[in-house]
Amino acid sequence: MKTTCEVMVQRVLPAIRAELARCMIAVHGKSQQEVAEVLELSRAAVSQYLNDKRGAEIDFSEDAQQEIKRFAASLLEGMNSREQVAGMCNVCKFVQRSGWLNKNEPDTGYCILCGDDEVR
Repeated sequence: MKTTCEVMVQRVLPAIRAELARCMIAVHGKSQQEVAEVLELSRAAVSQYLNDKRGAEIDFSEDAQQEIKRFAASLLEGMNSREQVAGMCNVCKFVQRSGWLNKNEPDTGYCILCGDDEVR
């Protein structure tokens, strides 16, 4: 059995980062370097996200995409590190609740660290 966190880190987190990068560039007009600085990644990593070399295997629901867009806007407005972590955790929980996990990784356990037994 894989834990929820394993699946989320290996598959979903890269896809969230890719979506954040696309949103910051397409919607907010940021450069790859600016996105890299906000996401604390290298510019090369941002390029790989944009060119579907990382995080390309997941298609988020429209609701999940909207949640990621809200988080991207908040990141660009400025957040401290604690707020950034909480924001990423909220996006992760949102993706779990959207049904993606049950549909794509039905054998995973639910996330006990989030304190939300209703995630699955």
